[in-house]
Amino acid sequence: MPPLDQDGPPLSFFEFWPMWAFYPPVMAYAAWLMLRFRGVLLPTAANPSFPGGGFYGESKAEILALAVRHAPQWVAPFIRLERPASPTSDAHAECRAALQALHAAGLDLPVVAKPDLGCRGAGVQLIRTTEALSAYLQAFPAGAALVLQQLVPFEGEAGIFYCRRPGQAQGRIVSITLKYFPYVIGDGKRSLRQLILDDPRAGRLPHLYLRRHLTRLDEVVPEGQPVRLAFAGSHSRGAIFRNGTHLVTPAMEARFEAIARSLPEFHFGRFDVRFDSFAQVQQGQGFTIVEINGAGAESTHIWDRRTGLLQAWRDLMRQYRWLFEIGHANRARGFQPMSWAAFVRAYRREKALTPHYPATD
Repeated sequence: MPPLDQDGPPLSFFEFWPMWAFYPPVMAYAAWLMLRFRGVLLPTAANPSFPGGGFYGESKAEILALAVRHAPQWVAPFIRLERPASPTSDAHAECRAALQALHAAGLDLPVVAKPDLGCRGAGVQLIRTTEALSAYLQAFPAGAALVLQQLVPFEGEAGIFYCRRPGQAQGRIVSITLKYFPYVIGDGKRSLRQLILDDPRAGRLPHLYLRRHLTRLDEVVPEGQPVRLAFAGSHSRGAIFRNGTHLVTPAMEARFEAIARSLPEFHFGRFDVRFDSFAQVQQGQGFTIVEINGAGAESTHIWDRRTGLLQAWRDLMRQYRWLFEIGHANRARGFQPMSWAAFVRAYRREKALTPHYPATD
């Protein structure tokens, strides 16, 4: 990864505003686009091969399975499991069945566990042991589906946002977000709690980090020992985002163009990738896709603390304009948006499940 730039303020003044405070101007613009293009659910037609266009309530596993069929060499292998609607009390048997499913797919621990329906890093955990897998399964909602994905053992992570209008000869990368994971370094004197509270950034967001480390907050961290504060590459869960859009290269753009073109009717979305060296990614190689977000994806570079509020709003409004233009063009080509009934079902399902997912690492 390029070195983490820590000059200047650790946070932007709006970076952790509640959604009701940050998004109203963007939603007002989206409402105008709905009127202009005569379609409230046009975004669901942006990627016709994705369930609901990948706008809301989509299955991660369905989208990843599509990518595995068409670009298998670039996607981290995974399995999808569904917890029984009425689980038995035998937690060991359920864990054994999950391990057998992993082994049948040629996978093994460690894996990343995450809900099949969900966003913003909800319910993401790193599972290294059978005990951790059993605990995750028992904490997961009955009747809901989850994904177990082979861990990509590199810390480098980025969100690569791609956009191509139907009929356009060439798409392009419109946003790159470099994701850094916060650490504190022990000094042999202070507890983990104090290290977090004394950190210029983490100390302003203790609610994101303290609860993840409850069992060791009073432990004095040995001198020089790093402690990673968050695992999930989600801004709302504590990852540090930096704008890397200026780092795109022709080779990188060509590689993601080829991958995007290999996915049937994919026009708009973000590839979340992991890698050992971003220099390799710039050469169009050395990365693994861990998730693909469709019409509901966000240009997350806006959460770089150097991005101003007006610029963040402008970038999101531009993104929504492209999204509605693509949906409008696809509707003209014969692809229909998701029905209201299907959208409401997906929305309610995800909203009902999210509060019951296991805690995020």
